[in-house]
Amino acid sequence: MKDSEKISEMLRLYAVTDRAWLRGMTLSQQVEQAILGGATMVQLREKDMHGDELLAEAKEICAVCHKHGVPLLIDDDVEIAKRCGADGVHVGQDDMRCEEARRILGPDAIIGVTAKTTLQAQRAQAAGADYLGSGAVFGTSTKLNAKPMTREMLASITASVDIPVVAIGGINLHNIEQLEGTGIAGVAEGSGIFAAEDIESECRELRKIADRISVKWPA
Repeated sequence: MKDSEKISEMLRLYAVTDRAWLRGMTLSQQVEQAILGGATMVQLREKDMHGDELLAEAKEICAVCHKHGVPLLIDDDVEIAKRCGADGVHVGQDDMRCEEARRILGPDAIIGVTAKTTLQAQRAQAAGADYLGSGAVFGTSTKLNAKPMTREMLASITASVDIPVVAIGGINLHNIEQLEGTGIAGVAEGSGIFAAEDIESECRELRKIADRISVKWPA
């Protein structure tokens, strides 16, 4: 596992891509706007992209992220992460096991794991996860079957592990402050960032709040 303090800082404002909101821009242009506004980590998560198309997009976004010193993670696809030079992957409970992702990507890769219960959180930590993604804290439009996670469950998850936890799911400027006191290291947002008319300005405001409500590691 990496230095949890550094991982915690990377998770403060975690931008998860969503091509549904391109509005004539490229995804890499939107990612750069998010970074300029204060995004501290980016995840390429485009479920409808595969193979060479996904690889090409990943390489382009990876170049933008690394130009600004921001890590890029790929959702689920360990092979694409390896081929595009990304910094790691995020895997769900039904995706590749954390241990296998670590074996393929090596000890320096950042590996995040979805955890919806304290048991999942503890198992992911034991498997070598660098951070956890927990939610959906306010529901989400990208996973129609995702059940909102209670504030109590989120707090239980953060208290049950020694690695940072990032909250995800339906987070925006109107509800982000409700997560204060849950022990999170940061917030992950998709449409909360990319649906904004001014992505850079939106991220700037989100980052101010995220810095204030997030736990500074070690917790």
